[in-house]
Amino acid sequence: MSAHILIVDDQPYLCELLSRIFIGDTYHIDCINDTESTEKYLMNSMSLDIVLLEISLHGFEGWELLHHIKSNHPYLSVLIVTSYDNYPDDPRSYQADGYILKDFIHLELLKKKIIKTLALKKRSKVNDMRIEENSILALPLPSLYSQSAMT
Repeated sequence: MSAHILIVDDQPYLCELLSRIFIGDTYHIDCINDTESTEKYLMNSMSLDIVLLEISLHGFEGWELLHHIKSNHPYLSVLIVTSYDNYPDDPRSYQADGYILKDFIHLELLKKKIIKTLALKKRSKVNDMRIEENSILALPLPSLYSQSAMT
């Protein structure tokens, strides 16, 4: 599976760790640590598949960035990856496609969550294409309407 992952985190070790767990896979991983760079990156990137977003970042509000991403790129998958366990019940987290603690005891769980999110996104695209292909529905002939109205 090939995917383009953006990590938005102010601590570079997440990018290093993910690069290691995806060694041998065909994933492209980029890391950014501020809102302004992330917004520019999103405007210029057409092939991005998923964003891993730390909500608690130094110098800017991750919630605002999550809202910006989902408002401007509604089909882009976003996983909240944070060290804090007090955000899962926050209503703002419901905009994200998932929430995972980066305690790094569960690196394989994080990898599986990323792969699962990407697979769901791919399946969703296939279903959207099927809907578009089958968007013309056959309607009953007018004579059928007149017959049913008589009975």
